Amino acid sequence: MNPLQFQERLLKLERDLAARTARETKLGREQSDQGVADVGDAGVSEESASADFNEAELDSTLLVQVRDALRRIETGAFGLCLADGGPIDVKRLEASPWVGYCLKHQQLLEAASRHRFPTL
Repeated sequence: MNPLQFQERLLKLERDLAARTARETKLGREQSDQGVADVGDAGVSEESASADFNEAELDSTLLVQVRDALRRIETGAFGLCLADGGPIDVKRLEASPWVGYCLKHQQLLEAASRHRFPTL
């Protein structure tokens, strides 16, 4: 596997996510700053701003993962599991080139997260 084949895809994704995060944050701020005529309008405005901020937060989280993957390409660690240094399946990287864990360790992390923060 050649990590550089993923680099251009990650760089494009980084640009897109950075632009989208900035746009969604700006929209959320505009919604929050808007004057409202009544309580109903205030509720709609607040809900819209919250949705924009949530989207920006999700994109920002993915952006961090993309930038981490780009750093791993630079250091030669791309495609290696952060937990044990073993290889990450190429099909997994093709689907999500920003992943830092093999499927086994990703599942263990998710299970631990569910255990710590159970769904209500």
